[in-house]
Amino acid sequence: MAAKAVPRTARSATSRVFLVLSAAVLVVTVAVTALLVWDSRRAEYGEAERTTHALSLALAASPTTATALGEGIDSEPAEELRALVSRLSREAGVSYVTVMDAQGIRFTHPDASEIGQHYRGTIPATPTVLSERWTGTLGPSVRTIAPVVSVGDSTAPDRVLGWVSVGITVESIGGEIVQDLPLVFGVSAVFVALGVLAALLGRLATRRITGDLSASAVHEALVSHESLRTLSESLRAQTHEHANRLHTAIALLELGRTSDAIEMLADTSRRSQELVDRVTAPAALDPIVSALILGKTAQAAERGVELDADIDLAPGDAQLVETIALSTMDLVTVIGNLLDNAIDAAASGAARPRSVCLEIVWTMEGGLRVTVSDSGDGIDPALLERVFDWGVSTKTTAMGAVPEERGVGLALVSRLVTNVGGDVAVSSAPTRFTAVVPASNVPTVSAEVAP
Repeated sequence: MAAKAVPRTARSATSRVFLVLSAAVLVVTVAVTALLVWDSRRAEYGEAERTTHALSLALAASPTTATALGEGIDSEPAEELRALVSRLSREAGVSYVTVMDAQGIRFTHPDASEIGQHYRGTIPATPTVLSERWTGTLGPSVRTIAPVVSVGDSTAPDRVLGWVSVGITVESIGGEIVQDLPLVFGVSAVFVALGVLAALLGRLATRRITGDLSASAVHEALVSHESLRTLSESLRAQTHEHANRLHTAIALLELGRTSDAIEMLADTSRRSQELVDRVTAPAALDPIVSALILGKTAQAAERGVELDADIDLAPGDAQLVETIALSTMDLVTVIGNLLDNAIDAAASGAARPRSVCLEIVWTMEGGLRVTVSDSGDGIDPALLERVFDWGVSTKTTAMGAVPEERGVGLALVSRLVTNVGGDVAVSSAPTRFTAVVPASNVPTVSAEVAP
């Protein structure tokens, strides 16, 4: 169960932070750029529709247009209309203005050869204004067609004299969009610069914490910290229990009750030896893990909970246990967190006596199975499916709130076990957690753990 060596080629955690942040900046920048280009295109098309709509209505209402349509295509008013249309086209920045009679015969067109030809496009069946995108003689365009209507009276109704079609080609709209691109790319460049600066600051902040350690090494450090914390709490409890008994024995000796002191110390020694024999008898169990279990037993006793350890490992299983995919410190984290959870549940439960049972066996499938059960009140059914999620805790304070530092232990157990191809399960009534750790020859995934 030795700790796995970190490859020298592993990328440092700071480099990973920088790469992740840079990639995020790149993706967001591309998305923002695409959004700005799309918005510019939408705005230009909207402006083209507004321009063609306004100019077509203005020309349709002009007396010059109605007079030309009434006099005919070769009349002097028609020539005046063509001159007017040419000037307005330049001033308004449109690609063409086509004036046609009611049958669709062109009176005006940018290409003189098209004058007298039939209009290519949609002519509404009723005198309404219509905007559309159409491919005509000048290519794809955004155009608006408006009716030229003679105002009738009581003896003669209104009638359509002709139509005015004003268009702006897509090519022209594209040119307008191109003019907006420097601004778009300028905004994107500023965004990239700020993003890279943020990534560099993130990298510096991460380096202050992790140095040049790889992500795997950072993970190992975090798990080792959790394991050492668990061990230190366990050993503190064990030391505290022995100190209490020793102080009691000294007090009895000072009172002259020598026989009582000897009897108490003998009983303590006998109980401690029984516990040590039960926990350390299997040579297959790592001494650090044995020390953890002894410490947790004392820690449980401090809280009025009896911890029973059933370690069914034969001395010949030593070589097998050494092959499991978890390091010793990872196994300490798994067992320690499961026991902490169970001791808390038993200590706060209503059942008497308060008890926790730990079972460690080597399975027929070739793996280590750790089972921890307790006499607590059980897990809320609403949480049963989510107990291994980060931030979800089965423990509450006296006010019923979940403490902020909780909701990590079981999630860490799940990540450690499942990331090496193992399995973690929970059942209720009574509450029982089971973690199965396979041998290291079982295909595994990366052992990195991140909330």
